[in-house]
Amino acid sequence: MPAIDYRTQTVLITGASSGIGAAFARALAARGADLVLVARRRDRLDALASELEAAHGVTITAIVQDLESPSAAIDLSSAITEAGLRVSGVINNAGFGTFGDFAQEDPERLSREIAVDVSAPVQLSSTFLPGMLEAGQGFLINVASMSAYAPTPRMAVYGAAKAFVLSFTESLWAETRSSGVTVFALSPGATSTEFNAVVGTDDATAGARMRTAADVVATALSHLERRNPGPSVIDGRSNRIGVTPIRLLSRRATATIMHRVTDPARRG
Repeated sequence: MPAIDYRTQTVLITGASSGIGAAFARALAARGADLVLVARRRDRLDALASELEAAHGVTITAIVQDLESPSAAIDLSSAITEAGLRVSGVINNAGFGTFGDFAQEDPERLSREIAVDVSAPVQLSSTFLPGMLEAGQGFLINVASMSAYAPTPRMAVYGAAKAFVLSFTESLWAETRSSGVTVFALSPGATSTEFNAVVGTDDATAGARMRTAADVVATALSHLERRNPGPSVIDGRSNRIGVTPIRLLSRRATATIMHRVTDPARRG
């Protein structure tokens, strides 16, 4: 793909108020991109917008939007149109997980998890990808997870949601490969963000060594800027190595091993 002139880009980032989303915002603003930052927390969005505008002289549009809403994509598109903006890149980063045996989880919270982790990326991709294809340029990055590569007992819905995001995005990569638009899935492993705090336990990352949000973003942007980016990229060498045995084991063996890995008693 041609070298990206970020100074001509307007990039939509969901889940932008903290963690990987905020790291994407800082990295792209430093490269000169204008941004549309989306999250639920107005105070954090405004603080980040002020920081980036002052530091880099870019235009930041902050939009408070709950992605659990069925109309989230339509509402966002309307707000962006009303602001006179055209989005040239989308990073579907927002998401959250739950931890515990599925039978004991709150069904309402699981429904919200599916709305944010599955429905929102699909709806936002459907809303903004056609415009990129018409322009013949742009990029779509959907944030998956290492959980996408194996069954994830005690995080069954989160793992399945991220497996969906990975498969969905790799399919879009194939469909758009000759279009001038870059599409790929980004799969972080354990990352130092607020993820565990939202889940409610450090057991969600099973004591894994943490990478930083900046590490994850550096991996993503390096992949984006490659001449011929593939359909997905895993952050971190140890994570990339870790996927290999998963692909060789039976599904029975993988599920059994992952059940042990996510057992809180294992870390006690």
